[in-house]
Amino acid sequence: MIVSRISPIHSLKTISSSANGLSTIQSRSIVGFVRNALGLEPPPNPDEPQVSNRFFPWDQSPSEDLRARAARIKKCAKCPVTGKNIEYTCPISGIPTHHSKEAWQKDENYHKNKIYEKLKKVNMYEHDLRSGRSFPEFNFPNAQGMDRAVNLQNWDLYFYTRGFYSMDTEFQLATVTKMLSYPLTIASIMHEFSPYSLYPRGPMTLEGLKSIAALRYTLYPQQHKTATPKDKPTRIFVLGARAESQLPGHVWKQLQYLFPTQSFDIHFIGPECMINQDKLNSEAISVTGGESDKNSSPNEIPSGKPLTKKIDDTLSLIYHPQYFHTLHEAQEFFPYDPYNDIFLTFHPGYASPENQELWMNGTMKALLDTKCAIFTTGFNKSDLLNDVDILQKKYGKELDMLMEPTKNIFGSTKWELNDMNPQEVYQFNMYIAGYRGKRYHAVKYT
Repeated sequence: MIVSRISPIHSLKTISSSANGLSTIQSRSIVGFVRNALGLEPPPNPDEPQVSNRFFPWDQSPSEDLRARAARIKKCAKCPVTGKNIEYTCPISGIPTHHSKEAWQKDENYHKNKIYEKLKKVNMYEHDLRSGRSFPEFNFPNAQGMDRAVNLQNWDLYFYTRGFYSMDTEFQLATVTKMLSYPLTIASIMHEFSPYSLYPRGPMTLEGLKSIAALRYTLYPQQHKTATPKDKPTRIFVLGARAESQLPGHVWKQLQYLFPTQSFDIHFIGPECMINQDKLNSEAISVTGGESDKNSSPNEIPSGKPLTKKIDDTLSLIYHPQYFHTLHEAQEFFPYDPYNDIFLTFHPGYASPENQELWMNGTMKALLDTKCAIFTTGFNKSDLLNDVDILQKKYGKELDMLMEPTKNIFGSTKWELNDMNPQEVYQFNMYIAGYRGKRYHAVKYT
């Protein structure tokens, strides 16, 4: 006979506990059912980004690098009211903005335009990135089914039709759009379902339509019953490449997924394109363009030599640590083909005093000489308008505008901060315009 070792009292407690647990589960189920039936919002997840867990004054931030940024602002930036060093942290935005509380109170522009609201978003976005939360929004989709069309009218429709993770908060959108802004800006121009219409309904000029039509002739050979050589990928040249050249390959792959029958070579050009050399060396990059220096280390990137990072058979990222006019003079990319080549300059700052000499002489002459489509972006409207203005003043008779300055539908939604002027906030690729070296019509002489 087996004697139970569980006392009657313990048995009663166990049964009672089980009954209470079942009752609790049933109660929660009923509450959930009632909440759904009434259309009520579920209780907030304590791990989701919100003011209570993402807002900290930068000089008291749990993140060391944000405390360092606050110190840098106080050291380098000047108060817009007094012209003195910044020592006071705005209590609304949590970012150092003024010399003192009195200066902060007197700044009519700051309060009238509610600059603190955007600064507060900057604060919360930066803390969200450092929060340690999971980022399911970074699980990007793979190839699109041939029976499913992509809608490029805005970010929301693109994410939905491409099958991205459902992003319900502005924090998730900010992190993803900052990364995807570069490939999607390019894709939205070239794609057959581009959101940019012909003038006057849209910003695209007649010359712009001609250039884009030439590219689409190559990108969609099945529509034109033309045979495109498999070994001749579309070439995308990114001049003055910086942050965009550091993006992982799977981010740029989202561009190729929108053109499933076409392969791409993306050329990042400029001395800053290989700033993270250690990372590039660790990612199986093959050296091309000549023999390497026998005295150099096997892991050392040869100076001036292009590096190719092959993502797969349809996408290669190629890095050129030289200026474009140098490569152009050496005929590195000859011949150029308006049906196969497109150029991008992200936030070049043509009009800024420190960049004018670099961009507006040899490089711009070389760009216009290609006769291929060129698109440029700006941090904000005035930034882009200044660039277009200096471009037209110096080369107006030698170029055609392809796209008038307009809001970039696929600009980043994440607000960024200029540490040297903490009241200046911007977004990557906020505005876009396009131009091309003028193609002169043939003149018939009699």
